[in-house]
Amino acid sequence: QVQLVESGGGLVQTGGSLRLSCEVSGSFFSLSAMGWYRQTPGKQHELVAGITTSGRTNYADFVKGRFTISRDSSKNTVYLQMFSLKPEDTGAYYCNFVVPTTSMSRLTWGQGTQVTVSS
Repeated sequence: QVQLVESGGGLVQTGGSLRLSCEVSGSFFSLSAMGWYRQTPGKQHELVAGITTSGRTNYADFVKGRFTISRDSSKNTVYLQMFSLKPEDTGAYYCNFVVPTTSMSRLTWGQGTQVTVSS
């Protein structure tokens, strides 16, 4: 069974930076596209950034140019470097496999890591 352990969140001021990490147990990591998702109260998880096994990345428009996703297959870890943070970036951040939206209900989530950006 896959386990996802996110860390690195915290409270920062507008314009600050954070680096999130996610350790993924199991053998699927090297075979799978991974992503970082954000959840805010009352809303479903939304994909913020994704990275394929070959390192190709994609970003939601609202984080382009500010966030960078990367992965280290030797450590089964995916990272999200966050720069120029804004209050609207506040939320709980989770990593998980990148799947079609219609399949997201099948995902099992870790505990996430909270990011709070103060104005």
